[in-house]
Amino acid sequence: MTNANEKNILVVDDDHEIVRAIALNLEAEGYNVFRAYDGLEALDIAMTKDVHLIIIDVMMPKMDGLSAIMRIREKKNLPIIVLSAKSENSDKVIGLSVGADDYITKPFNPMELTARVKSHLRRYTRLGDINASSENIILNGRLSFNTDEHVLYADGEPVKLTATETKIVELLMRNPGRIFPAEEIYSKIWNESAYSTENTVMVHIRRIREKIEINPGEPEYLKVVWGIGYKIEKH
Repeated sequence: MTNANEKNILVVDDDHEIVRAIALNLEAEGYNVFRAYDGLEALDIAMTKDVHLIIIDVMMPKMDGLSAIMRIREKKNLPIIVLSAKSENSDKVIGLSVGADDYITKPFNPMELTARVKSHLRRYTRLGDINASSENIILNGRLSFNTDEHVLYADGEPVKLTATETKIVELLMRNPGRIFPAEEIYSKIWNESAYSTENTVMVHIRRIREKIEINPGEPEYLKVVWGIGYKIEKH
């Protein structure tokens, strides 16, 4: 079964049943699926076939998933989701640091995996090859900010922000990881001296978080650093 967009997904795992289960689920959604069972086979398919997204296990024979990702990243820029039985933060950090875009642990919810696939394909389809992205686009994980349009995108979809919210987002997106005290945010955005501004800024931050976070109660991006201020986490 194929869809109009002809999206090809490479699924890689040394467990044939896992590959089969993922493939059946994705094919039911209209994707074409290439199957591989070790890192070398994955590398060969990624380099010779028209692949739009890769789901790849970490622990595999011949070449492990992380080594394959590094080799693929030398030539290709496409979404890569790491699939692993390990849930330790160190494994997640290593996977993301070598070039993966996302990380999901076994056992996984098939619907969640499909949702992540759709999300990454939307974002990459909109932005194109990450190396070809123009300088006016700030990329940070599933968020991107177009500084010409002054529009924030989450998973490739525009986020409806007010003018003030947009200014706050742009300030934070331009400075990922930097903590801004509420007073500094207020003075930069409102162009006024800051006086008892914490509540004003906090309300705007909360509204932005509700619009961009998958789970606003446990934000991945817009973080509060208690007693200091706010920041956009680097991804």
